[in-house]
Amino acid sequence: MASQLKSLPDWRRRPIVLVGLMGVGKSTIGRRLAQRLRLPFVDADHEIERAAGLSIAEIFERFGEPHFRDGERRVITRLLDGSPKVLATGGGAFINDATRARILALSTAVWLDADVSVLAERVGRRATRPLLVGRDPNEVLGELAATRNPIYAEAHIHIRSQPAPHEATVDAILAALR
Repeated sequence: MASQLKSLPDWRRRPIVLVGLMGVGKSTIGRRLAQRLRLPFVDADHEIERAAGLSIAEIFERFGEPHFRDGERRVITRLLDGSPKVLATGGGAFINDATRARILALSTAVWLDADVSVLAERVGRRATRPLLVGRDPNEVLGELAATRNPIYAEAHIHIRSQPAPHEATVDAILAALR
């Protein structure tokens, strides 16, 4: 695992926000990172579902992606309250200009990155990803990586994850934070 640092804000006083493509492990890694740092963990997707009273798939189906992204932006803005925590975001959250600006200004952003083939294998296990419905995960993730990775690269920290135990990725994040 390699990490790259960019003008790192003091993570002890701000939220740590995990960004990256679907399947990279933001929620799983986030829970473990929060436990190691003795911080609360919050999953933005769960908070969006709770606020809407619908699953993310239902929001996409009923109202479309623009409506979902608007709600996502509002929920993440609320969660970036300045209190230290680990926050896992959905794969598209950081792509929104306003959301990304808030994350970069108010938190320490960590981009979790992995090969498309690894991500496709992971997301292929569940049929809950609205952007993958009826499509080949390798193709969709390849397209998303091509457009989103340059944006994810704006995060303060870049962690390249390999197919390894989750603790290895957590250790790499902790090392980058120090």
